[in-house]
Amino acid sequence: MVVMVLKHEVPFFGVIITFALVVSLVGFNMNYGDPFNLAIRLTALNGFIALSIAAMMSPFLKEITLFFKKPFTKIHHYFAAVGLLLITVHPITVVLQSFDPTLFLPNLRSFYLFMFYGGSVALIAIYAAFGAVLLRKKAMAYWRPFHALMYVALFFGVVHANLAGMDLQNMFIMIIYDALFAGVVAAFVLKRWRFHRIRARKNNSVNHQK
Repeated sequence: MVVMVLKHEVPFFGVIITFALVVSLVGFNMNYGDPFNLAIRLTALNGFIALSIAAMMSPFLKEITLFFKKPFTKIHHYFAAVGLLLITVHPITVVLQSFDPTLFLPNLRSFYLFMFYGGSVALIAIYAAFGAVLLRKKAMAYWRPFHALMYVALFFGVVHANLAGMDLQNMFIMIIYDALFAGVVAAFVLKRWRFHRIRARKNNSVNHQK
C-alpha cells in the first residue's frame, strides 16, 4: 500500500516542484537587485502557484481521494499551507523593505490604486477563508461561503501581479499566471455545476418518493 501511494505521490509532487523551480529560475534570472527583492518576488510567485493548485483541486474531491489513497483534505491542505506561508511572507518582506506598514491596508485613494495594491485585499480574503476552515465545525452552515473568499483572493492576487509584479513583465510568466487563474475560474464553475447536479438529483429523488 505504501509503495502504491508513493508511486502516485512522487511523480505528482515531482512535477509540481519542477514547475515551481522553473518559474523561480526564470524569476531569479531576471535579476531585480537585492535579496529582499528576490524574496518578495519568489514568495509571491510560488505562493500563488500553491494556492491556485489548492483551489483547482476543489471539484475533484473523489478523484484525488482515489488517486492518492488519502483524504482529499490532506492533499489539499499541503498546498494551502505552503501557499498561506509564502503569501504571508511576501507582504511582510515588502513592508520590511519599505518601512511602510500601511501597505498591509487596502489603498482607497482611487480604483486603480485599489487594484494595483490589491495584494492587501487578497491577504485579508485569504485569512478570512483560512479562518472559515478553522471554524467549520462550529459554523457548518456558514463556513463555505467565507472559505470561497479564496477565489476572491486569487482574483485580487493575479490583478495585483499583472499591474505591479515585476516578473509578469516576462511574457512566459505572465501567460503561466493568467492561465493558472483561468484554471481556478474553470474549477469554480465546474464545482458549482457539479453541486447543482447533485442537488437536482436529490430534489428529483424526493419528488419521486412523494
